[in-house]
Amino acid sequence: MHTLSLRELADGLAKARFSSEELTRHFLARIAAHNPALNAYITVLEEQALAGARAADKQRSSGDVHPLTGVPFAHKDIFCTEGVRTSCGSKMLDNFIAPYNATVVEKMAAAGMINLGKTNMDEFAMGSSNETSFYGPVRNPWDTNCVPGGSSGGSAAAVAAGLAPAATGTDTGGSIRQPSALCNLTGLKPTYGRVSRYGMIAFASSLDQAGPMARTAEDAALMLQVMAGFDEKDSTSIDCTVPDYSASLNNSLKGKVIGVPSEFFAEGLSDAVASRTRAALSEYEKMGAVLKDISLPHSHLSIPCYYVIAPAEASTNLSRYDGVRYGHRCDNPLDLADLYTRTREEGFGDEVKRRILVGTYALSAGFYDAYYRKAQRIRRLIKNDFTEAFKSVDIIAGPTSPSPAFALGEKVDDPLTMYLEDMYTIAVNLAGVPALSIPAGMVDNKPIGLQLIGRDFAEADILNAAHQFQLQTDWHKQFAPAFA
Repeated sequence: MHTLSLRELADGLAKARFSSEELTRHFLARIAAHNPALNAYITVLEEQALAGARAADKQRSSGDVHPLTGVPFAHKDIFCTEGVRTSCGSKMLDNFIAPYNATVVEKMAAAGMINLGKTNMDEFAMGSSNETSFYGPVRNPWDTNCVPGGSSGGSAAAVAAGLAPAATGTDTGGSIRQPSALCNLTGLKPTYGRVSRYGMIAFASSLDQAGPMARTAEDAALMLQVMAGFDEKDSTSIDCTVPDYSASLNNSLKGKVIGVPSEFFAEGLSDAVASRTRAALSEYEKMGAVLKDISLPHSHLSIPCYYVIAPAEASTNLSRYDGVRYGHRCDNPLDLADLYTRTREEGFGDEVKRRILVGTYALSAGFYDAYYRKAQRIRRLIKNDFTEAFKSVDIIAGPTSPSPAFALGEKVDDPLTMYLEDMYTIAVNLAGVPALSIPAGMVDNKPIGLQLIGRDFAEADILNAAHQFQLQTDWHKQFAPAFA
């Protein structure tokens, strides 16, 4: 059952081929057997999941249910879940039991989906390899000596190894798409404001966005249908109609224009990844789409721009963790200054401290104009590049990551090299547009991804393009051999 897609599992439940309890027990057994090797989960909710599965089976017997009722999944441990530890991968929140549910959690529960547990992640979503977690690194199911990508690496590894059929993730600079590429999944970052951020622990508030991680574009469409929608509790939520994402999956791509930015095939991209990406793009020509060379002239500035804006917002968001209200608190503080200092020194890891320091510096008197304000101006130029490109193309495509998964420990001590892992994904977050990564082949027996970028709120277009690609290829059907 663990090799079936979300759609296939939903169909199996609808036709009573198996019950939700049987399905949930199957995945819980796989978690018990394989999670020690992968470290994909921080918290497993066995009793809660089984109780939910039994309730779902009763609900299905009554007839009127959501298509995904009774289907298991996993939540990234960044979503507040009432009565459950919500750690954000940090010692700072190791003892935090959320008193309420995030809107995404509420929506999944309302659909009757079964939460198997909370997945591991880079601390406060800061990282590209899932090596900064307080709970230890996550391993890639395709090669357990390699990283799964980050920060949603626990969700990616769980789905790739069949420890969940789908999972939620969050994407601030590529943290859904990059681990999806490295673990052979379909991962979607929606338009900023499409999915509520309420109850999602903040890293960089103008960049963070929740989205689905699954095997196929069809599954991602089903998940997004549940997750999307206006939320009055989130001031960044956009009040606009949510379309039926599954309805347009089979639209023809004939005549669609796909822009291929020259900047995405420049220095820094592995030759093997470039070749494999070009081969994937050629599939779209076979389907009648037109490839067009375009330019995103300011995309080379996305990394320096991001690493001013994101740390600046992080330094503000993480200032609330002071040992006074909730979370970690140092023992026997001498005074208030000692409480603040030692609590934050003990509670935060090195990468989080690094970004807080960078962000505080960028926002400080005398440097705000030189760094933060200038970065915001560059952000507008990056957004304008996408706006201009979409005047002549329907979708923009290119590699998701410059290389396949790298070895654990290989880049952890070199932050600048690590930051380059997100060189093709960060601009999307700065512009706020939707994008997804789909399986596009293998390099050195490890997966790589093809990134598809759409106009604002055009998730249906890129899901359609992804689904049509998956009808013509079988990369998304390949399963990590050691966990099949």
